[in-house]
Amino acid sequence: MAPAKAYDYIVIGGGSGGSGTARRASGWYGAKTLIILDGPSGGCCVNVGCVPKKITWNFASISEMLRDGVHYGYDIPAHVPYDFAAFKKKRDAAVARNSAAYDRNWTKEGIEVVHGTASFVDSRELEVELQDGSGKARFSAPHICIATGSYPILPTNVEGAHHGLTSDGFFDIEVLPKKMAIVGAGYIAVEIAGMLNAVGVEVHMFIRGSTFLRKFDPMIQQTLTKRYEDAGVIIHKNFGGFAKVERLDNCPSSGTPHERRCEGPSPDKKLKLIANSGEDFEVGELLWAVGRGPETKSLDLETIGVQVAKHGHIIVDEWQNTNVNGVYALGDVTGQMELTPVAIAAGRQLGNRLFGPPHLKESKLEYQNIPSVVFAHPEVGTIGLTEPEARERFGADQIKVYHTKFSAMFYDVFPAEEKADKPTEYKLVCAGPEEKVVGLHILGLNSGEMLQGFGVALKMGATKKDFDRCVAIHPTSAEEIVTIK
Repeated sequence: MAPAKAYDYIVIGGGSGGSGTARRASGWYGAKTLIILDGPSGGCCVNVGCVPKKITWNFASISEMLRDGVHYGYDIPAHVPYDFAAFKKKRDAAVARNSAAYDRNWTKEGIEVVHGTASFVDSRELEVELQDGSGKARFSAPHICIATGSYPILPTNVEGAHHGLTSDGFFDIEVLPKKMAIVGAGYIAVEIAGMLNAVGVEVHMFIRGSTFLRKFDPMIQQTLTKRYEDAGVIIHKNFGGFAKVERLDNCPSSGTPHERRCEGPSPDKKLKLIANSGEDFEVGELLWAVGRGPETKSLDLETIGVQVAKHGHIIVDEWQNTNVNGVYALGDVTGQMELTPVAIAAGRQLGNRLFGPPHLKESKLEYQNIPSVVFAHPEVGTIGLTEPEARERFGADQIKVYHTKFSAMFYDVFPAEEKADKPTEYKLVCAGPEEKVVGLHILGLNSGEMLQGFGVALKMGATKKDFDRCVAIHPTSAEEIVTIK
């Protein structure tokens, strides 16, 4: 094997975080940079995450708007048909364009790319199994960043679990099932359930507790769970889990009749789900949304002694350093707020610190007060502490909560019973005598766009008095946040 080719910086992973740190190092500071890519450019977010998800959310939102238009006097048929396969083709094309943009940017900024699977030889050198089948190559650098992301978990304790899909496979569906089961209570489960329900799929959610989004403020949990039930999502609460998944249709075959494969979506798919209680359900598709694991298996981290947490996430300090000098990690692989913008921001700060001017040598991402949105139906936005977290941190006597619940003006022309099923709800959590805003939780139309501006206010340490001093924009839902009493 040829000697290792030397670089200033090697990034393992070409997702948003890996791309962000590589572009900062190379494009801004001229460091000789290599990205080792095992998968499509842009990683999870671009290919099977944020981008196709938001496009699908838009698709589902149009369906809702068509139904709502009747209340505004539009003569819209009750069931407007749609061509999901045609939509998927357009969505796939948009994803491909986004992915190609990563390649163009890397080329423009002088970043080299190698396609293959990397493993550590030592803390300064990597061996890569090249994707083109030409063998192995070695690369070295004084700085190596692990930004390999995470993968959706498939249960290992459920017989036949592989007959279902994970979030990766969801975007392969070309014909929507009439009935779909979703196992999980996190944001991926909630987002996909909302999209499918909005376009007429019968959705069954199986959750361990009585509400979903259990890491969110109780207001969000309770209101959104009820909102989904009112919208027709069938939620199986306090569910004890599945024991077995059976494929009832004629599965696609590969090779001999004894080598039948029953994987992936198909128009005629039919599954039988058998619960631990003995109850069974028949559905057209099953989605497992039970969490994600760090993508580290091929790296041979034990070779260089990188410390990992109980579930395999790489342990880093506040500057993204691992315990091994010159080896860094960021994004989902660390388990630190598994959000694309967080990985990008952490990557840019790491690039600044390693290769930037002296005044940036202490650059790091602040993980406090990071806004996030769940593209549910309706959207959810949250930043800062939940009410229980704030009471625990500051003491119950130091917390004051401001809360409002109303119907957005959009629904003023709806029948009263429909309007009542579509609440908007906001909560401000304030701490101390100065009433510093330490948490903001919002649910309702346009919450995603709304939260970004309020996120700046919380990062700046805004108080309730600062919110009160801001003149309201009328008529908007957002004005309720600055007039809340």
